[in-house]
Amino acid sequence: MLEQLLIFTRGGLILWTCKELGNALKGSPIDTLIRSCLLEERSGAASYSYDAPGASYTLKWTFHNELGLVFVAVYQRILHLLYVDELLAMMRREFSEIYDPKRTVYNDFDETFRQLRREAEARVEELKKSKQTDKPVNNKKKQGLVQKAGSDKGSKKSEGSLATDGGDGDKAKGHKLENGHSNGNHVEMEEPRAGVVNGKENTSSNISAFDVSKLQKRTKGGKKTDTVVNKGSKPDPKKKATKKNRVWDDAPPETKLDFTDPVDGNGSGNDNIEVVAANQGESMMDVEEIISSDSEGEVDDNVQKDSKPEAKKKGWFSFMFQSFAGKANLEKEDLEPALKALKDGLMTKNVAEEIAEKLCESVAASLEGKKLASFTRVSSTVQAAMEDALVRILTPRRSIDILRDVHAAKEQRKPYVVVFVGVNGVGKSTNLAKVAYWLLQHNVSVMMAACDTFRSGAVEQLRTHGRRLQIPIFEKGYEKDPAIVAKEAIQEATRNGSDVVLVDTAGRMQDNEPLMRALSKLIYLNNPDLVLFVGEALVGNDAVDQLSKFNPKLVDLSTSPTPRLIDGILLTKFDTIDDKVGAALSMVYISGAPVMFVGCGQSYTDLKKLNVKSIVKTLLK
Repeated sequence: MLEQLLIFTRGGLILWTCKELGNALKGSPIDTLIRSCLLEERSGAASYSYDAPGASYTLKWTFHNELGLVFVAVYQRILHLLYVDELLAMMRREFSEIYDPKRTVYNDFDETFRQLRREAEARVEELKKSKQTDKPVNNKKKQGLVQKAGSDKGSKKSEGSLATDGGDGDKAKGHKLENGHSNGNHVEMEEPRAGVVNGKENTSSNISAFDVSKLQKRTKGGKKTDTVVNKGSKPDPKKKATKKNRVWDDAPPETKLDFTDPVDGNGSGNDNIEVVAANQGESMMDVEEIISSDSEGEVDDNVQKDSKPEAKKKGWFSFMFQSFAGKANLEKEDLEPALKALKDGLMTKNVAEEIAEKLCESVAASLEGKKLASFTRVSSTVQAAMEDALVRILTPRRSIDILRDVHAAKEQRKPYVVVFVGVNGVGKSTNLAKVAYWLLQHNVSVMMAACDTFRSGAVEQLRTHGRRLQIPIFEKGYEKDPAIVAKEAIQEATRNGSDVVLVDTAGRMQDNEPLMRALSKLIYLNNPDLVLFVGEALVGNDAVDQLSKFNPKLVDLSTSPTPRLIDGILLTKFDTIDDKVGAALSMVYISGAPVMFVGCGQSYTDLKKLNVKSIVKTLLK
């Protein structure tokens, strides 16, 4: 049974709701759908699931892009209503005929809806009856297929034995001579499977058509060639190369290569570390980035090439008439070439494949049925829609002004706590020091908490940054509970009057449950103001795996009824990726958290804000 059904404009004006469905919805499923699905370019999905205390809903929707209307149906997830999609399509067709932009009330649509609902339910019932009548016939067919398979079993066995005995040896040789080289280092071409047509797998074909015996022969052959290569270059086990110290310009060799110990024996080895808090210059966070607008009107050449044959087929007169009058309505077939070129372009810029596909589906859903304007190409329309979608995704939905939040916490006489989390080796400690340097430039007192009690050298690394920046560091050594260390650091900062506490944590993979449980405990016990996920700009598809598991792990392993999630992202190593900026889009799309900082170098000043326009321009270049 339907719980709610309504029609509203893209501007948010509700035009019609079903009065018969007067059930009060638990929670706010419609608002959540708009906020986290439609506005976040996830409208290409088939449905949306919403969980509320005591209820679970499924929401389905459809658009009328030309009129700017949205049709939404809500029903209990436990019910599998088969007629909802057809009912929404029928409602869209009927409502578009009576829609008037000047009207705001459509009470006369109630009777039309009742009729459409009866028709949709009747069609579903007819489909169910037809399936029930077809079941005995299908069973007989299956029995016949089983008998036929039993009769052919012996012949297939004999063919398999011939293949394993070398009966197809001549054919295999001929195949190698046709497709590969016949010398010792030949490359064997893989035979196409019977269930693949034009690069797409036909799931309805016979899966057992792939000959496993040929695969076994191929692997055996590969092993033979490997052994032949290894015979010629077999090293002598008696002769072992020993590494010798290199001597430069006949200088005497260094007797000691470990310089981590104190120099004079009394613990003063770190006295010569220079203090750089005052002479590093202005942080890049406070420098505005200027973007040139030379290539704003560029269109992908691949899209133009795909559209040329289509224009030739239509002829000159029809092409010119369409340019003047505009295309009636955009269809899915018209959008596919442009969307494919955009998807390939996004993937070359290091956007995860899953994200690029979902974005293209969402853009297609927002353009399908829309009228193409005069003197406008499909490719430029699709690119403009994709640009709007990318700007909307990357633009933060809330304020990310940390300095304002720090001053607000200072007025309440408590420190502003930031926890840095992420996987191993992404640069959490280094970028924590960059954030500390930026805060010092704005006259904010900072304390660093060494809560990475797992990795060797982590405390010493943070201690070195603290000495160079003249920042106090709270540490308790190794093998301590990070949650307790962070709690004591916050108490110490409250006593000393520090404005900000930057908490460094150990790197952990998203699948490591004990470490993820410890992180969840740290966040729950200390309730930080900001949880920053530190991620590399080098990752591609792995960004999806990291963030899609990091947030759920924090929720599942938390003991709090309202668990904390990632509030923001710090993107590191941004200076090493050239134009492969897709990781920023993948991380924001998966987590919904904004990119608050971007690390772009090795010095303390190399920290800047994410320029959304620059990223979008690079992605669509």
